[in-house]
Amino acid sequence: MTGSDATPSFRLAYVPGVMPDKWVRIWNERQPDVPLTLTQVPPAAAAGRLLGGDADAGLVRTPVDREVFSAIPLYTEQTVVVVPKDHLVTAVDEVAPEDLADDIVLHPLDDVLAWESLPGRPAFERPATTADAVELVAAGIGVLVVPLSLARLHHRKDLTHRPLRDAPESSVALAWPTDAKTDQIEDFIGIVRGRTVNSTRGRQQPPARGESANADRGGARRKPAPGKSAAGKSAGAKRTGKSGRGAPKNDRRGKPRRRS
Repeated sequence: MTGSDATPSFRLAYVPGVMPDKWVRIWNERQPDVPLTLTQVPPAAAAGRLLGGDADAGLVRTPVDREVFSAIPLYTEQTVVVVPKDHLVTAVDEVAPEDLADDIVLHPLDDVLAWESLPGRPAFERPATTADAVELVAAGIGVLVVPLSLARLHHRKDLTHRPLRDAPESSVALAWPTDAKTDQIEDFIGIVRGRTVNSTRGRQQPPARGESANADRGGARRKPAPGKSAAGKSAGAKRTGKSGRGAPKNDRRGKPRRRS
């Protein structure tokens, strides 16, 4: 918001490979009057966008500077190696770093994996982007190691991928400037953490479309216990005698007959 009377909104930045669709759908259901704007940004530019006020929060790759950002870890991705479909490693289900010893392993400038030592042989020049590196893999120049989401993002019919063990992994987090937390950020935190609309841990939300407003005011009717009818009787229960069996049809009430 740019002023006290401005219409509230929420601006969310996200890095390539991250798929915020599910969270955005839930937001739109719960906050139909608060528009959410999505902007994809390069991983290296995410921090600047948040600090510059271009976005309220971001789905970013870790690590983040915890001196200026608050962050909630969301998940860690599997690391894979992208290769041509006729590559030798496609014969196995999982690849070890030593299996790439004879391959040129491309290292794009926007790489999101923190390598101490890249496997395989280095290329003469680093590609500018992951997309450029994928093109080189398709041309038979080398192979590429990336998080699974980026392999899927840049999928090509002539390429495939295999899990790479003993490799760095990339984690995704929801981050925002610590001194600029808003009600909208708190609401989105509740969504990514799976909180319900009425969770006491987050801000109270209006009912989603199609939900009864009585549920938020305690006006919903109390459900009967399992196996009980609304009147408190056992559903479908029959009157039984001492033996536990159903009473006979000609069962008579009143005084017992006097024996002769």
